[in-house]
Amino acid sequence: MITVIDGPAGSGKSSTARAVADKLDIEYLDSGALYRTVTLLYLQAGRDKTVFFQLLDQAKISFRYCDRQFHVAVDDAAVTDRIRTPEVAEHVSEVAALPRVRTFVNHLMREAVKDGIYIAEGRDLGTAVFPDADLKFFMSADIEERARRRYNERKPDNPALSLEEVRRNIQQRDLKDANREADPLKRAEDAIEINTTNLSFEQQVDQICLYISDLIKR
Repeated sequence: MITVIDGPAGSGKSSTARAVADKLDIEYLDSGALYRTVTLLYLQAGRDKTVFFQLLDQAKISFRYCDRQFHVAVDDAAVTDRIRTPEVAEHVSEVAALPRVRTFVNHLMREAVKDGIYIAEGRDLGTAVFPDADLKFFMSADIEERARRRYNERKPDNPALSLEEVRRNIQQRDLKDANREADPLKRAEDAIEINTTNLSFEQQVDQICLYISDLIKR
C-alpha cells in the first residue's frame, strides 16, 4: 500500500509524511533525499553529464527509515549528512529535471514499495511515479507561510539568511518545478487537497492519518 503527498517547497509535506509514518508505524519514503543523493553523484562527477551517468549506472543506492530519519547509502557508504549540504541543495532542481534521472529515481521508489505500507512525498508522485496510489494528497500553503516555515527551519544553521532570500528561492523553485519538461509539479485529479496555511502541524498530520487508518481498516 502506498500513500503519496505532493506539493510545492515549504508546504509541509516532508515533516508531515514523517510524522504520519511515526504515528501509524508505517514506512516513510523520502523522494527528495533520493534526488539529493543522485545530485551528490553529479557533483562528484564534476557536473560532467557523461561521467555522471556512468556513475549513476554503476552506483548501488540503498535506503531505510529508522529512528525518525531517512538514511541513504551509496555503495554501502552512508551519505545521509552529505546530501543536506547547501551545494547539493543548489543543484538538485537542475539534476532532478533530467528525464534519465527521474526514470532512475522512479524505479528505485517503485521497487521499494512492492511490500509493506508506505507513505512518500514529492512533487510528482501522484501524477508520474504512483498514478495508481491507494491515497493521494496535495499539500499547499501561500508563499508567505511557506517562506516563513523554511526560514525558521534553516535560520539556526545559517544566521545570515534573510526571509526575503528564502522567499525568492521558493518562488524560483516553484517556477522550475511547474515548468520542467519531465513530470512537472501539478495536482493529480484524484488527489485530496490540504491547504496548510491556517492549520497547525498536528491538524494536518491528523487529517492524513484519519484517511490512511480508514483505508487500512477496510
